[in-house]
Amino acid sequence: MEIANGVHLVDGTNANVYILLDDNLTIVDTGMPGQLDKILDYIKFLGKTPSDVSKIVLTHCHVDHMGNAYELKKITNAKLYVHENDAPYVSGKEKIPSPKGFIGAAMKVASPFLKVKYVEPDVLLKEGDVIDDFVVIHNPGHTLGSISLYSKSRNLIVVGDELRYIDGKLQGPPEQFTPDMALAVKSMEKLTKMEYDIMLCGHGTPLKPNASEKVKDFYKATIEGRN
Repeated sequence: MEIANGVHLVDGTNANVYILLDDNLTIVDTGMPGQLDKILDYIKFLGKTPSDVSKIVLTHCHVDHMGNAYELKKITNAKLYVHENDAPYVSGKEKIPSPKGFIGAAMKVASPFLKVKYVEPDVLLKEGDVIDDFVVIHNPGHTLGSISLYSKSRNLIVVGDELRYIDGKLQGPPEQFTPDMALAVKSMEKLTKMEYDIMLCGHGTPLKPNASEKVKDFYKATIEGRN
């Protein structure tokens, strides 16, 4: 569905996949393994072809966000953008830390069936880098290289799993999948320093309007709750 002018959400990919239209297409996150056809079908729905995709940006290295990066890069010949701290996990040079508790044990059992294909990133991102009209914001905590993408001109921000808007409720990253929750909360403060009408998250639905004001209120309440 179209969320705003030139901003589309691909449904049914577990973690949200966003397609940004400009002269070429930029895809943000790639969903769980096995969901590639849904992305390709949406590209076709837009009247575009895979060769129109010039960039693939991962907000972080978790499997539900990088699950189709290998295949999508191969089909489109697009460049893959990843924060430098998450690049070793995306390439498979380092093992992604397991989630906490029962979920971590369950994922170890399920991991052979996920069939994740690792891929070497083309561009290693840092805080303040610019991709088209989006500024990279480094939000470590959920992963070492989690990022958000802020566009002043589009009046929106893409936050990955740093924040989630589910069933009408704003939430932080899931604790069982977040090795350093204190750092993730500290990183959240960066998202209160700018203005945006729409927040696009990795799980849940878009938060709008006045998203930045709602994020500021949520961050304040989170800090107060942890003190």
